[in-house]
Amino acid sequence: MEILGGPFFGVAGAGESHGPGISSIVFGCPAGIRIQRETMQGYLDRRRPGSNKHGTPRNEADRVVLTAGVFDDSDHDAMLAGPSIQIGNADPIRTYESGFATGEPIAAFVATASSKSQHYAQFAGPGGEVRPGHTDLVKHHQSQGFVDYRGGGRSSYRSAISDVVGGSIARALLRQTFGTRFLSNIVQVGDCVSNKSIADMFTSTTVDPSAVDSANSQLVANEIWTLDSEFADAAADKIMATRKQGDSLGGVVEVVAVNVPALAGAPLYNSLKLRLMGSLGGLHAVRAVEIGSGTEVVQRLGSQNNDAIRSSGYRSNHHGGMLGGITTGHALVARVSFKPTSTIVKPQQSVRKDLSEIDYELQKGRHDPCVAVRAGVALESRMAIELANAVLQHQSGRIHRDDFKLF
Repeated sequence: MEILGGPFFGVAGAGESHGPGISSIVFGCPAGIRIQRETMQGYLDRRRPGSNKHGTPRNEADRVVLTAGVFDDSDHDAMLAGPSIQIGNADPIRTYESGFATGEPIAAFVATASSKSQHYAQFAGPGGEVRPGHTDLVKHHQSQGFVDYRGGGRSSYRSAISDVVGGSIARALLRQTFGTRFLSNIVQVGDCVSNKSIADMFTSTTVDPSAVDSANSQLVANEIWTLDSEFADAAADKIMATRKQGDSLGGVVEVVAVNVPALAGAPLYNSLKLRLMGSLGGLHAVRAVEIGSGTEVVQRLGSQNNDAIRSSGYRSNHHGGMLGGITTGHALVARVSFKPTSTIVKPQQSVRKDLSEIDYELQKGRHDPCVAVRAGVALESRMAIELANAVLQHQSGRIHRDDFKLF
């Protein structure tokens, strides 16, 4: 089943890269949370193709429409001011612009506008060619040949639209309840490495919103989504040079949540650490996830790595905001490593779907030379979804009889 998060909060997604669009249903948002389509659109704008010159040349508007799960009885016209849907000659259908979550599932749809399916003719049928590093071969045989191969089908990064839709609802829940905010920072592209970390900026359990806004301003100002302007310039040059060579690059993205509620999560089999590493690691092209100090801890002694504790809290955050899979109230910190984009122009050895060997060369297509460049918002979204689920899981263990009175 295509469900991210759950069972308390999650999102179900459907849709392929070159299909009519991506459908998303978010469940578990408590009633009364303010939902604004414009805010959701802002996150989708960060993810969409064409939003950054160092990503894919494919350009999609990715305009989202909300069709269920919100209501505002004080102003129906403002509530129904979202983009209209036109079906045939029927009157336009009004959609939601803003409202309060009703507690029912929230539905959203993003139409596809820039698909060029003819670019994928070389991958069609049982004699179609297989892109090394991609899912072409395994998905073809898994589906007995019925898979949609255009643009990678469901394996395309376009399916992460549902991550961002669900993440925007989770962000609203956590921000309005706890003041929680999520940020990401590209810290490596190929062998270009940045030394500026978001985690180093936010070391206390309570972070002023203005400090988060300031960090976001720095991220937006650079050519790629990073705090380090010198690194941004060097990484951009490397991406452009690699694209001209017909090749691709890997990258590392730091993702951080601040003003995190403590005590969310559970030990062992349903721990937030387990779920977060699985969720972040499950995003397209991810090959490694580190929590807190990550692999650096191997070189330390326990006396160096343990975070000292005083009555005001932990004195450092090597643990990355979780101990035993339960939040401590310090920033959640993860570093996520992406492989180089699989679809490249350079000739390679491969096979057809019938396993006959070929010298493979891409004929047409539009692809990211470094997938990490656009991945930050999806990672933030997945972290938000898992944290929202953990918060509601914690709350489910604190039942009060007064909440079950009608008269």
